[in-house]
Amino acid sequence: MADVKALAEQLVGLTVKEVQELADVLKADYGIEPAAAAVVVAAGGGDAPKVEEKTAFDVVLISGGASKLNVVKIVKDLTGLGLKEAKELVDGAPKPVKEGVSKAEADEIAAKLKEAGADVEVK
Repeated sequence: MADVKALAEQLVGLTVKEVQELADVLKADYGIEPAAAAVVVAAGGGDAPKVEEKTAFDVVLISGGASKLNVVKIVKDLTGLGLKEAKELVDGAPKPVKEGVSKAEADEIAAKLKEAGADVEVK
């Protein structure tokens, strides 16, 4: 088992150039496609930068759609705005409806607005 751990540590320590060379050898000598090299890089090898996962999303109303009254009602309920303010938000689209919410909440809000006929984008 110690040999496997040592091998794993060597793979993680490879540079991008070394990963590419390894991929070439695996393909030429063993018929293994280079997609395996992506696994090594994704595991932390090479000089690939780490990408942070987005945790806060904005729900942006692009347009009120054909049934604007239904969209206004939903925007009013979702935001706590008064009827006049919700109508102004829908009429002034594109505008954010909710900002800094979780992915699940953003998807739920977008689904409600789309069901009412609105054109919505989650950013």
